[in-house]
Amino acid sequence: MAHAAARLVRLALEPAVTSPRGSEVVLAALRIVAGLLWLYNVSWKRPPDFGEDAGNGLYAFTSDAVEHPVFPPYSWVVESLVLPNFQFFGWMVLAAETALAVLLLTGTAVRLAALLGIAQSVAIALSVVQTPGEWPWAYWMMIAIHVVLLGTASGRVAGVDGMRAGRPSVRDRLLVGWGAIALVAGVVAAVLSLIDDPLASSGARLGGPDFSVGLGSYNLLGALALMVVGATLVAAARLRRPHLGYVAAALAVGAALSLYAQLGFGDVWLGGSNTSAAVFLSLALIGAAAARVPPAERSVGGTPSRNQEAEHAHGAR
Repeated sequence: MAHAAARLVRLALEPAVTSPRGSEVVLAALRIVAGLLWLYNVSWKRPPDFGEDAGNGLYAFTSDAVEHPVFPPYSWVVESLVLPNFQFFGWMVLAAETALAVLLLTGTAVRLAALLGIAQSVAIALSVVQTPGEWPWAYWMMIAIHVVLLGTASGRVAGVDGMRAGRPSVRDRLLVGWGAIALVAGVVAAVLSLIDDPLASSGARLGGPDFSVGLGSYNLLGALALMVVGATLVAAARLRRPHLGYVAAALAVGAALSLYAQLGFGDVWLGGSNTSAAVFLSLALIGAAAARVPPAERSVGGTPSRNQEAEHAHGAR
């Protein structure tokens, strides 16, 4: 304990001119936190009118750009183009923020996601920074987080970008990790749904507004869908059958599309939300990405494979 404390003190006091050991894990954690931020943000973007009829939700925040102008040309765009076509705009915002959540949580095309995150953070700031009660630094920090993700290797650890860079050994860890998350979330949601109405259109919520962190809501059917997708991802890793990732991806995409087709239009069969759909899409991306990666080369006669040599060399650096 004392040795660890001493190492921490030395790390804190030394010049910050090199990357300390474990920095890639810290960057991956920052990426995941940013993904959870956008995952929460999609929860209140509610189709089909996104708050236009009631004057609340996304519509109210977007209208702040006109009522409390930050940058007059932007206010003109909102008043003249966005508000008259608000439902289309609402779907575009939902798509952009869902993409941000999915890409950052899964560590896929992180730099593209970072650029999108910067643009979306600037757009939000231009809408609400002058609104009474807002804290402008919240938006400066949102922009800064995505700038850091743009310029660092935040997708190397626990990310699909790690597989894309030629590290197939990452695949099984991602499959098992995300599969376990889906399985545990599904079991918890199933238990919670049985306490009340198992087939409720608005299912049991995993997480809540107190800390603005959650994985969506699911009734018993939604929970079973999570468990099936999760079990398929784990099986793809444990059975060395990466093509099962495509099966998991198809099931997860089907679940997400069913949610989007029903949200705001009628009863939701899976008891889910926009957040639930984003979680299913994240699982789908993990499954599909893993299925595309060739299997890791095994060592023969004690000789390491090329992939093992490359990873060892990178770790030594």
